[in-house]
Amino acid sequence: MSRTYTLTSATGAPGALADVPGAGAGAEIDFRAELNDQQYAAVTAAAGQALVIAGAGSGKTRTLTYRVAYLLANAIAPENILLLTFTNKAAREMIERVNHLVPGQAAGLWSGTFHSIGNRLLRLHADRLGFSRQFSILDSDDARQLLTAVIDQSGVARGAGGADGGGTAKRGRKKPVDGEFPKAQALGGLLSLATNTCTPIEDIILRRFGYFEDLTEKIQRVAGLYTKRKKDANSMDFDDLLALTVALLRDHDGVRQFYQRQFQFILVDEYQDTNALQSEMIELLAGGHGNIMVVGDDAQSIYSWRGANFENILKFPERHPGAQVHKIETNYRSVPEVLALANESIAANRRQFAKNLVAARPSQGMKPALVRLDTPTVQAAFVSQRLRDLHENEGVAWKDMAVLYRAHFQSMDIQMQLTHDRIPFVITSGLRFFEQAHVKDVVALLKWAANPRDEVSFDRAVRLLPGIGPGAAAKLWTAWLQSPAAAAERPPASFSALLAPLKVPPRAQAAWTQIGEVLDEFLDPESDTGLRPPNALLTSVIEGFYDDHLKTSFDNARERRQDLEQLVVFSERYDDLPTMLAELALLTNADDATPRDGSGRRRPGAAESDAVTLTSIHQAKGLEWKVVFLIWLTDGMFPNARVVEEAGPEGLEEERRLFYVGVTRAMDQLYLCHPEFWPKAYSGDAFQIPSRFLSDFDPARVEEWTIRGF
Repeated sequence: MSRTYTLTSATGAPGALADVPGAGAGAEIDFRAELNDQQYAAVTAAAGQALVIAGAGSGKTRTLTYRVAYLLANAIAPENILLLTFTNKAAREMIERVNHLVPGQAAGLWSGTFHSIGNRLLRLHADRLGFSRQFSILDSDDARQLLTAVIDQSGVARGAGGADGGGTAKRGRKKPVDGEFPKAQALGGLLSLATNTCTPIEDIILRRFGYFEDLTEKIQRVAGLYTKRKKDANSMDFDDLLALTVALLRDHDGVRQFYQRQFQFILVDEYQDTNALQSEMIELLAGGHGNIMVVGDDAQSIYSWRGANFENILKFPERHPGAQVHKIETNYRSVPEVLALANESIAANRRQFAKNLVAARPSQGMKPALVRLDTPTVQAAFVSQRLRDLHENEGVAWKDMAVLYRAHFQSMDIQMQLTHDRIPFVITSGLRFFEQAHVKDVVALLKWAANPRDEVSFDRAVRLLPGIGPGAAAKLWTAWLQSPAAAAERPPASFSALLAPLKVPPRAQAAWTQIGEVLDEFLDPESDTGLRPPNALLTSVIEGFYDDHLKTSFDNARERRQDLEQLVVFSERYDDLPTMLAELALLTNADDATPRDGSGRRRPGAAESDAVTLTSIHQAKGLEWKVVFLIWLTDGMFPNARVVEEAGPEGLEEERRLFYVGVTRAMDQLYLCHPEFWPKAYSGDAFQIPSRFLSDFDPARVEEWTIRGF
């Protein structure tokens, strides 16, 4: 016969929270005075399951940190609290705030990212999974290097096979040519998505990487070999820190029950961004007591493309019948005019927790501006001039303004205009457009065609081929220099005839022949340069060669392809290749207007201290600026046509949530910009239909601006 004895000491009884108007006994925080009504209700909620829907700018972090302080003030021991976040920065900030609220009481509290908590658990119990506790963690470079070794040693890249069955490319084909097994970066992204979404590899290939369908079995084999190699090396990659933690908790009852007893209260930040693995980890840890509070905003769920599952937050009340649902709707960030537009915009979504953000700030008398522009070039000119007006005439610091967009390639015209106008800017959505690897790759082939003595461009181009490293590239360059074309002033009559005799590794032969055929398409004996116009050259490179390289080399091939299509549009401005290449060099090396010291060197931190931010809306989530420009608000661009086509109504609703996130980044002023005509678009001249999201709100919510004088 056994007996249960319940402790009632300072460790606190599991699930027992003081029902008092302020804090627990002995605490000095007046929770009622420091929180608004909705925040207070969430912070002081009774034990059990709770979903807190914290709208944009409503004080989500404040609510979470006060909840932790409330638990501590009610005699819950810090080691019985687990706080899960998505970034180390968020975890540090919350603990700092907790320490400020209840000094000295947070020591021993478990807080950190899902991955860091997973690592902490695995360090204690890795032996149960066949690892030692001294296992290594592979960073992204280490993981890519190991996966590359597995691919090479498995032999799958030799004669990987494709739908064509031949060695040369066929225009319009949907599967890679023979031998084009995905490289480590592309394969790593595929495997990571499968792991984090708990989806079989074959299903991920069908949904997202259809061009690898014929390689499914080989990809599965490599995945198995990669898992074995990691275990043999007593190493885990980043995804393993989640997957193996879930396996540990799911398959080892004693371990799971121990931590269920320890973590009496679990709090989760940004719950709308959790994936399948993270959700399972939370449920396993909370299974014993059910004291779980998840905080997030369904209206800001925008990361399905990287595995986040919108259903986690939407169906939380279904998975936890009787769960409390708290809504925090007072917004401390934006003026009423911005919030009115945001509320009406998101109301068009069917699947959501209905909410209505209310502004704590007074009106400043300016409605959001709806700005119709003739072309993307005019859009860039408007944004640049308005930024300068706001800075010089209204005293707005550069750092308090941002230009947001749906996709990185949409920033190209803005980057060029700001560079030309010497307005300082920083880009957080990626590299400057012309500095991106895939842009430099395709331009390298053009530069070598224009200047056959350009060794740097030759080296970059040939090393794109499978099996060609520095040594093989150097030998090819030496052999090329023996050709009379290397010293000629005009291109040869046939590139392929000159390249064919040069020896390349067997794995590279098909692609080498392919490059020769692509270069032959460059030729135009009737032109002054002997080459066709730049847009035709770029199209030949992308469609005849580089598109396959994108698919097999990168896990975000679609986004990079969009960049290259934008590069083709850019090239339409030039009639000949030398002029375009010279302009590219000037743009790449242009003074970016960053403050510099007396010797002309960049002042450390100067760009970051006062510069306009250019970023995608995905990267902007959680941030805010006094002035926000949303650009390229046209159907097809935003919402993204591919997302809507592939994901249907669910994709459209996520795109609308993304628009909502963009709008709610603005504190004082919001500019909604859409060009009407895209001259020389990749698929031809195209009239642009305003984004359907601009019809979701009452036209009276905006002030229409007419742009003249361009």
